[in-house]
Amino acid sequence: MYPSKSTPSSSSSSSSNAEKKLFSKLKVNLTKKYPQKNAEILSGQYGANLLLIGVSVMLALAQHGPAVKNEHLLAFITALMLVQLVWMLCYMIRRERERGPVPERDAHASTSWIRGGLTMLALLSLIMDAFRIGSFVGYLSCVSAVLGVYPIVHALHTISQVHFLWFHIRDVIKKYETFERFGVIHAVFTNLLLWCNGVMSESEHFFNTHRRRLTELGYDNLSTVETEPGCNCTISVCSIFSTSLYYLYPFNIEYHIFVSAMLLVMWKNIGRTLELHSSSERPSTRSPGLMLGPMLGLLALASSVTVLVVYLIHIEKSQQTREAAISMFYLYGVVMMSCMCVASGAGLLVYRLEAWPMDTGSNPSRTLDSELLLGSSLGSWLMSWCSVVAVLAAGPGYPSFRWTCLVYSLLLVLEKCVQNLFIVESLYRRPRDPDEEPEPEIFSITPGLEVPPYDSIVNHGYETQDKPCATLEEETPENRAPSSRKNSHVTLPVRNQLNVTHGRKRQILKNITIFLFMCNISLWILPAFGCRPQYDSGLEQDTFGHSVWTTVLNLAIPMNLFYRTHSVASLFEVFRKV
Repeated sequence: MYPSKSTPSSSSSSSSNAEKKLFSKLKVNLTKKYPQKNAEILSGQYGANLLLIGVSVMLALAQHGPAVKNEHLLAFITALMLVQLVWMLCYMIRRERERGPVPERDAHASTSWIRGGLTMLALLSLIMDAFRIGSFVGYLSCVSAVLGVYPIVHALHTISQVHFLWFHIRDVIKKYETFERFGVIHAVFTNLLLWCNGVMSESEHFFNTHRRRLTELGYDNLSTVETEPGCNCTISVCSIFSTSLYYLYPFNIEYHIFVSAMLLVMWKNIGRTLELHSSSERPSTRSPGLMLGPMLGLLALASSVTVLVVYLIHIEKSQQTREAAISMFYLYGVVMMSCMCVASGAGLLVYRLEAWPMDTGSNPSRTLDSELLLGSSLGSWLMSWCSVVAVLAAGPGYPSFRWTCLVYSLLLVLEKCVQNLFIVESLYRRPRDPDEEPEPEIFSITPGLEVPPYDSIVNHGYETQDKPCATLEEETPENRAPSSRKNSHVTLPVRNQLNVTHGRKRQILKNITIFLFMCNISLWILPAFGCRPQYDSGLEQDTFGHSVWTTVLNLAIPMNLFYRTHSVASLFEVFRKV
């Protein structure tokens, strides 16, 4: 009777203990394992939605309706920048107060020259903010206060962010990982939104200039959207501010997209375990024998500046002069793309002959570089294939430059394919260490070929290679007989010839890299400062329509500009690595 009475209480106590264990296990899973596995996805979704909110406001603003104004977009971006400033300040203060060991740092996250280049772009962005503040002061009586607050906050944001990049971008965060993930991804998408805003403003300004030029030449009677305030400026330099502002947009755009890429590497490094065997040797940029690459690169750069000046002058004149300017651009592009294809192909051939080993270590920065090269190529590939379709669909009445445009578009696709292969393979190759170098055949002594003694000094290290190494006690005077002097005509200067060949391959790679480096700078300058024949030729616009072709160009040209600047950064890293 008694055991039967105690059974319900024992079963209830055991069930309550099981529930407590289940609850504690579930609590541990939710508080520890869940953020470690899913914080990256959650923070990524948070950042993506921030960007989509901003893009939605931009799309509404592009219609120039009365409901959404530029002040609303700038207020939203200003709020995001303030949040990022608070996060960066908290992060730096917490880092300064920590008394523990030195935090881990990823040596591949950035280099000093990249941070130096971003600092120069940041200085140009600060000049741009100064022009905005000056323009706001001139139109103070009729513009919103947001137009004055935005450049001030942007200047503070730029200065703080450059400091953060110099001193903390390499940090591998191991504490408060979930919170820091959200902070870093917020910074990433804030800079992406600033990039989108800059691209939209620059594209709208260029499109209005293009429409105004067509109207003045009598081609179309197109209306332009007025962007100037509705009152007179109270200072005499307002026109200088507004004109100079758009020449600085390309630098501000590249600054924000590069900062986004660097912060994305930092986000990927959160919680990462670094490989301890990675080499800390600094590559050197001192390279003797650099002549052909820099000379051809400077020639390409000078040619690009000449083409830019001639194009901008002649595109404003008559129809015949415009067609001549467009033909000049496409001929220049065909020559440039052909040379770059040959150079990249030669670099790939050198790698096949050299057979350097592959670097298979984990490197988020290198992986992101490869993905960005491919992703940013898509814009210009889309633009090129649209041009190919437009040329093939065009009738006989179109200008003769359409065939040059066809060749240029096909070579542009090929050039980016080959250059991407060269850059990615260069980033994933590593030079052989001295202890990994295979011995040349001249030093492998065969039974029928022996090295003669030099000044009566005999090297026994190459004798009896197939036998196990003998100890000093096992050596006898009989074993130490001098080698025969037969075949004394064999000499050792062949080693120097092999080293010269190896060095020449490195010189070839360095010359190729510096040539491609200068060519990509040249191809960035042309569209960044207004040389865009895709707008002026009218060939693609007649095939796809005005709205569709304008959308393609507004998407493709910023991606192409980023591809060129990213290629410049990657090629300089390849130059240092080789």
